[in-house]
Amino acid sequence: MALLVVGGVGGVVFWGGFNMFMEHTNTLEFCISCHEMRDTVYEEYKTSVHYTNASGVRAVCSDCHVPKDWTAKLIRKIQATGEVFSHLAGTIDTPEKFAQERPRLAEHVWATMKARDSQECRNCHSYGAMDFHRQTARAAEKMQEAMRAGQTCIDCHKGIAHKLPPSDD
Repeated sequence: MALLVVGGVGGVVFWGGFNMFMEHTNTLEFCISCHEMRDTVYEEYKTSVHYTNASGVRAVCSDCHVPKDWTAKLIRKIQATGEVFSHLAGTIDTPEKFAQERPRLAEHVWATMKARDSQECRNCHSYGAMDFHRQTARAAEKMQEAMRAGQTCIDCHKGIAHKLPPSDD
C-alpha cells in the first residue's frame, strides 16, 4: 500500500513538474533567452501589431509557434530539441548565418502553419468573429475572398510579425 501511495505521489509530482517545464518553455523570456532570437526576430516582433496595438492584447512567440492542444504541443516541443541542438552547434549564431538560413527557416514555419490550417492564428482570429463593416473596404474584400476560397491565414499574412526573408524572384 505504501509503495502505491509513494508511486502515486511521485507520479503527480513528476507530471506537475513536467507540465510546469513545458509551460515555462512557452514564455517570451524563455524564447528570447538565446541571442539568435533576442537579437533578430524579437526585435522585428517588437515593431509588429502582435506586440503593441490599440487593444493592448499581446501575442507572444508560443501563441503563434506552439499548438495549444497537448499532443500537438508535445510533438512541437520534441521537434524543438533540434533547434536547441542548432543553437548549441552555432548554426545561426551570427547575423550572417541567420540571414543565410532565414529563408529555409521561414519556409518551414509557413509550411507548418499551412498544414495546421493556421490554427495558432485562429485561436485568436476567426472569419466568424470578424465585423467586415468595421474593416477598411479593401481588408473586408480580401478577407471575404479568402474565406470563400478556403484560404488560411498564412496564405496572405507572411511577414505579419517578422520581416520576410529575401526572395529569389
